[in-house]
Amino acid sequence: MLRTRLWTAAVALPLLIAVVVWAPTAVFTGFVAVLTAIGLYEVAAMTKARGAALAILVLAGLAASMPVLAHVIIYPWIVPLLVAAGMLTLTVRVGRGGSSSVSAGWILVVLGALWVGVLFPYFSLLRNRPNGIAAIILLVLLVVASDSGAYFTGRTIGRIKLLPRVSPNKTVEGAIGGLAAVIVGMQALRPWLAPEWTARSATVIALGIGVLAQAGDLANSAYKRVAGVKDSGWLFPGHGGLMDRACSLVFAAVLTYYCVN
Repeated sequence: MLRTRLWTAAVALPLLIAVVVWAPTAVFTGFVAVLTAIGLYEVAAMTKARGAALAILVLAGLAASMPVLAHVIIYPWIVPLLVAAGMLTLTVRVGRGGSSSVSAGWILVVLGALWVGVLFPYFSLLRNRPNGIAAIILLVLLVVASDSGAYFTGRTIGRIKLLPRVSPNKTVEGAIGGLAAVIVGMQALRPWLAPEWTARSATVIALGIGVLAQAGDLANSAYKRVAGVKDSGWLFPGHGGLMDRACSLVFAAVLTYYCVN
């Protein structure tokens, strides 16, 4: 499994960086729109949305993404904040009472639609702003550092379970290792990708990205627990679906956007 994950990452990560660097603005926006559609499809598959529930998912997802993408909301940061609060509330409830404590009804469908529809456009908003290419590359590399640091630290010295009802394999030691990897990664990459940030401000932002990356991963695990699925999809061999890979990025992308905007 680890070998498959590494091969997939070795192919997917350079391709993603290439799209971020060379795609024209309109093409990248279209690329994110396609990813949004895939994300909504995975939510529909996980929740087994049919009929009215499927219509609600599509309408909620598309309606949520349009104003955020156009950035016409007076206080646009409130919308992703509310979505993040909903996903984290779900995570806490599953962590305390297990997946059976949360109903897998239409509320889960709407929450999933907003999770994708509201947060995914921030990849376009971040990348297509001035200096956005450097910012989104920094974000992706830091989240990779967080995931890798948490994984290998947890595998090596992990003992204390973090939220076993949400994700049995995650440990407190792994979470700390992930945060440490993000801080080290930020200080190594800052002179090249964010030279305008001081070492202190970069450390604070790195901590925020690290915490939100892990929170997004846990939120995805909680969502899958309630939906009763192992993976969000099959897009990436060894990794699962799009949401299994994007979950660590979506919350952190919003934070990065408002930090550099």
